[in-house]
Amino acid sequence: MGIPQLQIQTTRGRLALNIEKPVQQIEQPKATIDIQQPAATLEISTTKPRLSLDTTAVREDIDMKSVFKRSEEYAQLGRQGASEGTARRAEEGQQLLRIENGGNVIADLAKQNGTPPPAPLGIRFVANRSKIQMSFSQGSTSINATPQKPIINAQTNKPIHTYTPGKVTGQMEPYPSIQIDWKG
Repeated sequence: MGIPQLQIQTTRGRLALNIEKPVQQIEQPKATIDIQQPAATLEISTTKPRLSLDTTAVREDIDMKSVFKRSEEYAQLGRQGASEGTARRAEEGQQLLRIENGGNVIADLAKQNGTPPPAPLGIRFVANRSKIQMSFSQGSTSINATPQKPIINAQTNKPIHTYTPGKVTGQMEPYPSIQIDWKG
């Protein structure tokens, strides 16, 4: 004899998920910057130094005299030479007047006037540098610098943001089922 039997058979349902990931893109453009640096204003003023040298006395020592000094000396030498020449001629005339006193006056005068005095040595002495008259006035320099501020123009750019949301879809594979049977 057979006892009826109940048979239950189940199939589990399985949920399959399809996931599309979200896509997010963020891009930050660089800021726009314009920088200008004007040149500084620079003012320089100078007063030149002045050096004055008077070498007249030193030049006279080495016989490099000015035309005016040389003319003055030659005039003095001419006056002195003229008076010495006049005195010499007067004395020679006096000697010739006393020719009757005897002696060889004409020969002595010829010897005296015919033999020139010895030439001076050609030695020249270097001038004394301490005779140079110097005067010096200092110069000056004035510097005035005015800095200029930089001109900065900066502009920020907004970020570029794109977002695609993700999706989740589900489906059953396989669907759950239950089968009940009996055998009897």
